[in-house]
Amino acid sequence: MNKWLRRLRGALGLGLTWGIAGFVIGMGIELIHNIWPNPLGSAVDIWPMMLAVPGLLGGVAFSTVLGIAGRRRQFGELSLPRFAVWGAVGGFVVSLIPVAMIAGGLGTSSIPLWQLAAGVAVPCMLGGAVAASGSLMLARLSGDRALRAASEELAAVGLTEEESRELLGEG
Repeated sequence: MNKWLRRLRGALGLGLTWGIAGFVIGMGIELIHNIWPNPLGSAVDIWPMMLAVPGLLGGVAFSTVLGIAGRRRQFGELSLPRFAVWGAVGGFVVSLIPVAMIAGGLGTSSIPLWQLAAGVAVPCMLGGAVAASGSLMLARLSGDRALRAASEELAAVGLTEEESRELLGEG
């Protein structure tokens, strides 16, 4: 049970992180719209929520894909392109939500369903790939900091450089 709660917490944490990032990007878009107004008028004035909700759902979906496809691997063993593909898969899963809602009768659209699916899938997949790549780079950066801190602690103990590398798994 504890294992599932830890996974759920991780999925929600990643979803919240992606949702907050989407909200901040949306605020930036709103700021740009306020500085340089669109000559055609503003059709959508809800950019923060328009990016935060898919970000939240995309983070949870990506965490699920990562848990399935990347289990038994550490961040150092994962490549950036593979992570981007998994992020795109998570984005594709999120893009199916509005399509399923319309297909199930919970919404209507004047656009044919296949065009709607393609129009929603492409930005969701691109956003998922970018967010997943950024997540991996941040995880590696924080891992490097922890590794450097651990090596400084080992130096204080008085181990040789070779013993330190061996203990840190580098040698």
